[in-house]
Amino acid sequence: MKDKNNSNNLFVERRPEGDYAVRKPNAGRASAVAPTQAEAIGRARELNPDAAVHVERVRNANGGNPDKWRKP
Repeated sequence: MKDKNNSNNLFVERRPEGDYAVRKPNAGRASAVAPTQAEAIGRARELNPDAAVHVERVRNANGGNPDKWRKP
């Protein structure tokens, strides 16, 4: 499994406002904000085509812990 703190990763997270932020690992501010998850994924790919994009998803997995990230 790849290290999620690697600088070649981007994360798409839902914000409390209902839109989606594209963030680098450990970043305090978003690199981009988009109104939909699909647009945020597209923007992440524009920012760094070689990056692994991780999309936030919170659901219960079989192991009892939330499954937080998925590939688009």
